[in-house]
Amino acid sequence: MSMDPDPDRTPDLEAGGGVRPGSTPPDTPQTSGLSAPEPRTSNNFPPTGIGAIAAIVVLAAVFLAVAIAIIVTII
Repeated sequence: MSMDPDPDRTPDLEAGGGVRPGSTPPDTPQTSGLSAPEPRTSNNFPPTGIGAIAAIVVLAAVFLAVAIAIIVTII
């Protein structure tokens, strides 16, 4: 279902779809913006984010230690 106006019932619209000089075509109905105000967010980093970063650092350290151990045993 189109929200555009029906050309047959639009005043001042010519047969080819143009508008007579001095006339303005009707706007298509639009909804813009938010329907309700957004809640204010905090500027604090969440504890789960800190935990995720810590887990990544621990995994990277374990990976690096294993890689070094493998290289040392090969040499």
